[in-house]
Amino acid sequence: MAAHFSGVLQLTELDDFIAPSQECIKPVKVDKKPGKAAAKIRIEADGSYFQVNQDGEAQKLEKAKITLNDCLACSGCITSAESVLVSQQSHGELCKVLALNKAAAAHEQKLVVVSVSPQSRASLAARCKLGLLETAQKLTSFLKGLGVHHVFDTTFSRTFSLLESQQEFVRRFHRQAEDKKALPMLASACPGWICYAEKTHGSFIIPHISTTKSPQQVMGSLVKGYFAEQQHLPPDRIYHVTVMPCYDKKLEASRPDFFNQEYQTRDVDCVITTGEVLKLLEQEGVSLSDVDPAPLDTMLGGAEQELRSHRGGGSGGFLEHIFSHAARELFGIHGASIHYRPLKNKDFQEVTLERDGQVLLHFALAYGFRNIQNLVQKLKRGKCPYHYVEVMACPSGCLNGGGQIKLEGESSKEELQQVERLYESLRAEMPEENQAVRELYEHWLGGWGSERALQVLHTQYHAVERASSALSIKW
Repeated sequence: MAAHFSGVLQLTELDDFIAPSQECIKPVKVDKKPGKAAAKIRIEADGSYFQVNQDGEAQKLEKAKITLNDCLACSGCITSAESVLVSQQSHGELCKVLALNKAAAAHEQKLVVVSVSPQSRASLAARCKLGLLETAQKLTSFLKGLGVHHVFDTTFSRTFSLLESQQEFVRRFHRQAEDKKALPMLASACPGWICYAEKTHGSFIIPHISTTKSPQQVMGSLVKGYFAEQQHLPPDRIYHVTVMPCYDKKLEASRPDFFNQEYQTRDVDCVITTGEVLKLLEQEGVSLSDVDPAPLDTMLGGAEQELRSHRGGGSGGFLEHIFSHAARELFGIHGASIHYRPLKNKDFQEVTLERDGQVLLHFALAYGFRNIQNLVQKLKRGKCPYHYVEVMACPSGCLNGGGQIKLEGESSKEELQQVERLYESLRAEMPEENQAVRELYEHWLGGWGSERALQVLHTQYHAVERASSALSIKW
């Protein structure tokens, strides 16, 4: 574990990863005793290593461990500068800010805002054996008891991401004849996938990636933009924390693209995972089930006593919403039915829209790097048949993110299923039906497709130069 990381920042239950390259090899010292013949190494089916001596005795070997402190900053995974930024984002940092606020004069205090993702809320509800609304109300009460001023739900910002993604896809579909890289459009809400694309496939993949900001970063724009204006505060007087199911969200918040140069502040100052919220509860000696509930906050003021969901999977529902919108806008087909067809595994599935035997739309979801790498290879060979792909780095998507609360063993699968059931239990809402979002589009962003909407709700990606060294030579 890196020295300055949150105590809960650890890799757990990983069953999918990118294989390390030659650049990532860490030398390990091996002590050789004189007069002793070299031992043989036996590798078991489960990946464990055994050292076998001349007498046939086998001794299990410990796996070598590597941390971000060992990183060569080769752009193969994460840079040393990024590791410093991640170390600044933990529940400990939130506690520091809250402590400073209590000791500071009123005019020097920061307004602390926490935005909670629905995936994190579902994970907490499953662990604490509570309903989703009850979990949201009790978490709001707990955080405000620590000194947090406002607690929002990122379902609100996800609606903006869905609406912008829908419109972006239709624009790309119309220009595919003159722009060969307009399609397939690849989802951009997963920072683990974005980091991999920028550092591994750079300029080849980037034109395919949607420019729409993720729900986290849209929330950052809303809190440091619209909400700051409503509170008559400059953006740097607001300390914005998000609760996310994913460690990579910490890196996303640290991107230079989401830094306000004028006020020297990030749109999201600190990201803590669902697991870190549990650590925070334990640190305070509090059980969430024992906390008295509090009314929920909304971006436009007042209290909303009902949480809302959407159609689609646990990663935001991008595929289903874009599919339905495109069917309606491009082909006049309303209420298009969505039937998933699994391919090699449950994390690679496709959906098609057909009329009179002709395929009009061909969408897919690709979860986990095993499937992402297959998708990229199809793109490079010019054999990718899809118009849109919902890409997520974690197997099973965001509900199974690395920052979620995890159990070990078989019970972990049951807990994930419970998280999925809770997540799907909310009253569904179409993004177009959200009146509060429509008002913000009209009065704050200047209408659908306006220049300001493009500026606030979209971003750009950058190919990262690969480090050149002797180790990077591919033999």
